[in-house]
Amino acid sequence: MDVDEHAEELASDLGVDKEEVAEGLRNLVEYSVPMEEAKQSLRRKYGGDSGGGSSAPTSADLADVTPDSGNVTVTVKVLTVGKRSIRYNGDDHVIFEGELADETGKLSYTAWEDFGLSAGDVVRIGNAGVREYEGHPELNFGESSTVETLEEDLDVPYEAGGEADLADLEPGDRGVTLDVQVVEVERKTIDGRDGETDILSGVLGDESARLPFTAWNPQSALEEEGASVHVENAYVREFRGVPEVNVSEFSVVAPRDDPVEVGGPTRMTVREAVSGGGAYDVELVGNVIEVRDGSGLIQRCPDCGRVIQKGQCRTHGQVDGEDDLRVKAILDDGTGTATAVLDREMTEDVYGGTLEDALDAAREAMDQEVVADDIREEVVGKEFEVRGHLSVDEYGANLEAVRFRESADDPTERAHALLTEVSA
Repeated sequence: MDVDEHAEELASDLGVDKEEVAEGLRNLVEYSVPMEEAKQSLRRKYGGDSGGGSSAPTSADLADVTPDSGNVTVTVKVLTVGKRSIRYNGDDHVIFEGELADETGKLSYTAWEDFGLSAGDVVRIGNAGVREYEGHPELNFGESSTVETLEEDLDVPYEAGGEADLADLEPGDRGVTLDVQVVEVERKTIDGRDGETDILSGVLGDESARLPFTAWNPQSALEEEGASVHVENAYVREFRGVPEVNVSEFSVVAPRDDPVEVGGPTRMTVREAVSGGGAYDVELVGNVIEVRDGSGLIQRCPDCGRVIQKGQCRTHGQVDGEDDLRVKAILDDGTGTATAVLDREMTEDVYGGTLEDALDAAREAMDQEVVADDIREEVVGKEFEVRGHLSVDEYGANLEAVRFRESADDPTERAHALLTEVSA
């Protein structure tokens, strides 16, 4: 049943204009409110019976909850509680979100009202709706739901509280608590929902990993590179294929007396990195088997920085391109392949000359491909250690390199070690 059919049924029950009801339903559904919750909200608005003749919610284990479950009643332990503000119909609305668990599994949730939830509470939630969020079912509960705190304990195979290492974070995590070091940070001004807004952007690190972060409400404790901080009530989104830590106005950030040590890049095989959907600050080791077209001398749009072809930018049309250098090298480690993308500085190191040298060589040869050919001679067939940030999309796996150096590993020793492992 689509929105118009729901609206027609509801308008008939309430004796109000169908188009008005349909608009209200669309607004709520676009705001990710489950349909049943949206209908009950409109019944309350127009003075109708909030029950609406719908069937009573059924008790369910979390493992059995699906987006098609309708309204359910669950008895669960609260694992995490996050709080943030979102914009709906021009107004700011505070929601509460996190994870719940029972003996059978765990699910994320969004509470549209403040039910006073705390990590570790055991609660019975009645008349909770279910929607799909990032491919998984999520519980939603609000004014028409009931939340009862129970004295009993619930033995669940998960820790309550939200403490996590960076390496364990996944997009969709809410109410996260971290102890991290500010590795990189810069203040930016962006065009936000209320006009120009200052944010902080950078990299956080701990012993397990490094991840990008955005602080939508800049806090002084995050503005000093090298500072160790304790962060509560962060949430995680996906950014260029990797998790990104987000700090909101409701997050708590405090300096730590004990410093947090930051680990180096995580060395992985290409297969491991790609199968994870991407990785931040990863190191891959493999042979360069090809330098792709579009390497060497290129031109970029002066407005957006995209590579242009024959003076044409796909966004800004005809432009006067700016000269640049890059390398797109296919790295093969035997488990898979990824394209390592080198910026101008690293390309100059590989080429053995500056951008000006490359332009001179292209003019002399009357062919800019001569630069890419020289780079191919330098790198193809050799083994390299490449550190960077791997993203995976429909076009393949791309490693945005921050370091590119010839490997010092002895391939003979690695082969012996591999043979020993296989024979064991």
